[in-house]
Amino acid sequence: MIIYFLRHASAGENLANPRKDEKRALDKEGIEQCGYVGRALAALEAQVDVIVSSPLKRATQTASLVGNEMGYEGKLQIETGLRPEATFSDFRKLVEKYARQEAIMVVGHNPNLSQFLGAIISDSGCEASVELKKGAVAKVEMRRSTGTLQWCLTPKLVRALYAAAVESLRPKISRK
Repeated sequence: MIIYFLRHASAGENLANPRKDEKRALDKEGIEQCGYVGRALAALEAQVDVIVSSPLKRATQTASLVGNEMGYEGKLQIETGLRPEATFSDFRKLVEKYARQEAIMVVGHNPNLSQFLGAIISDSGCEASVELKKGAVAKVEMRRSTGTLQWCLTPKLVRALYAAAVESLRPKISRK
């Protein structure tokens, strides 16, 4: 099984009221990040059977926007095991629920999403340290109960690669 760990994209500052914070939407930068990351995943031919998201608005928006860019046509699955206060045990149950799928994408929050990723890729039982920036995505290949980190992309890296690709085409365009 492949698990793509996607942290929600930029959504501005936390709100003091927890109920209002749950409804905090992506900001302009976050929407842009989703486009870059989704197009990068499409270019890498990443395909998922299921996209599972935290119920918080910024996560569901990230999941939908990135999923659209990837060509995902399934229904977004909402799971409390990806809420900011979820535990690794909650996450394990979520992974077990979708274990029959070849590839899933989980969309959530830090610090727990980075902690889940670290715990999954650590073979010693302790936690590896992988910091998922806002809008970052990591690919993990699971073997039984542990995983191997294949790669991790940040929106900043993807944007830089995109800009470099566009720039490399510029001389060819002007020569014609």
